[in-house]
Amino acid sequence: MTAERKLQDLLETDGENEIVEFKEAKTNFDLSKLGKYFSALSNEANLKGKPSAWLVFGVDNGQKVVGTRFRERGRELQSLKKEIADRVTPRQTFVDIHVVAHPQGRVLLFEIPAAPQGIPVAWAGHFYGRDHESLVALSLEELERIRNQNRTTDWSAGICADATLADLDADAIALARDEYAKKHPRFAAQLDDWDDETFLNKAKITIKGRITRAAILLLGKSESSHFVNPATPTITWILKDRDGIEKDYEHFSCPLLINADQVYRKIRNLKYRYMAEGSLFPEEVDQYDPFVIREPLNNAIAHQDYELGGKVSVIEFEDGRLCFSNSGTFIPGSVEEVIRSDAPENRYRNRFLAEAMVNLNMIDTIGSGIRKMFVTQKNRFFPLPEYQLDRGMVKVTITGRVLDMSYARKLAELPNLSLDDIILLDRVQKKKPLTAAQVRHLKQQGLVEGRKPNLHISARVARQSGNKAEYIRNRGFDDQHYKGLICEYIEKFGEARRADIDRLLLDKLPDVLDERQKANKVRNLLQALKNQGDIVVDGKVWKMSKQ
Repeated sequence: MTAERKLQDLLETDGENEIVEFKEAKTNFDLSKLGKYFSALSNEANLKGKPSAWLVFGVDNGQKVVGTRFRERGRELQSLKKEIADRVTPRQTFVDIHVVAHPQGRVLLFEIPAAPQGIPVAWAGHFYGRDHESLVALSLEELERIRNQNRTTDWSAGICADATLADLDADAIALARDEYAKKHPRFAAQLDDWDDETFLNKAKITIKGRITRAAILLLGKSESSHFVNPATPTITWILKDRDGIEKDYEHFSCPLLINADQVYRKIRNLKYRYMAEGSLFPEEVDQYDPFVIREPLNNAIAHQDYELGGKVSVIEFEDGRLCFSNSGTFIPGSVEEVIRSDAPENRYRNRFLAEAMVNLNMIDTIGSGIRKMFVTQKNRFFPLPEYQLDRGMVKVTITGRVLDMSYARKLAELPNLSLDDIILLDRVQKKKPLTAAQVRHLKQQGLVEGRKPNLHISARVARQSGNKAEYIRNRGFDDQHYKGLICEYIEKFGEARRADIDRLLLDKLPDVLDERQKANKVRNLLQALKNQGDIVVDGKVWKMSKQ
């Protein structure tokens, strides 16, 4: 791509973000500040999984070209690379400095490489990052995420040298056998022939008969917790009243296979009665679906950074909220990306522990757990799970009641609303910020009214207005409709190339999506059908998996 084309692409973006910064820099720019931007943009490119970020001189905040005279002499510009490299750790500099002779003036494009895997970039000894378009210190959570990228040692697979089978709880092992049989029914008939050592090896809880840290966490006797010091194999349940005052608490230690269920039973899952709304809502439901309790609890156990010495906590609020938290960063980085990809994460903090928990029927590796929590809450018309990822902690809040009846009514009236749109509506009801593009998208569908920051969920339903065709063009159909078209095409013609599927779908996707978003949508639909086992890829051709 030419520098001129890249500049045009950057000018057409929706403003500055974590990896794009515009500066007028009409005549000069402080080297120290430029270095801070280098550090911040490099680190953010790493966190976003991008090869590079862009610092643009000669463009104002309105993305209008104003021109720059910064280091007009070529030799001065090239010397900038060494000046940056001398004060950056690890030593690196721009991939390139592109000079564009734009009709409105000279523009400089600084192509800043992403920080190396596992190594955050510092300027003059300090790490910088971005809070959307603002220059800030790199947070501890983001710093840890970058540093953990090259971590190869799995703490949970470590061997407890002096531990033996006698340090494991007999009731926990019995429960582990039952859960293993449920997860792997083909082995159920053989379980009685396996002694404990054989079973634990096959369930991948021990390694060749040696007791792992994962085995102590899940199956160890309470007095065996010292084997994993300084880790704290503890779940703390706390009950707080509506004012946040602590009313009760209890600590649960090893074996977590048993005690995670004890924590689940401590939670008071009261009945929630909906306000009368005709036939739109059920009359009465439990505040919390069992899945939305067990999933974040078991995820906290599986993904806790035990080397930090923290513990898992479950706080129950009497106003109808549950808050689960654990030490350690959220390795995927973005909850939204996890929901959209709906696929297994390729990196785990405690892979051995996670695999053991899969075998004991505590968690699933198909990567759909978080998405399923969102869908479950959506189907109950309750607020979506809220993730707080900062200060080296992962906190998940589940709300067991309706916050905004307009939000609940909208979900009931529009059952085929996409999960992406529901996430945006959830942000509206929680008074969370939205970008200009997100607001524009919601307004085009008639889902919100008002002006930022005073948006509210529209009481009108687009399908009841006179703009039914426009509503359908903007909203599109649910994913199942598009998947059906793909399968129908392949079944009729025997196979399909990506270009065939693009021709089939692109003009049918919502008008609010741009070309790149439509291409991503098609890719995600194909991947979803592949994961479901409906289609397979043979070279560059898609075919039905059962022909």
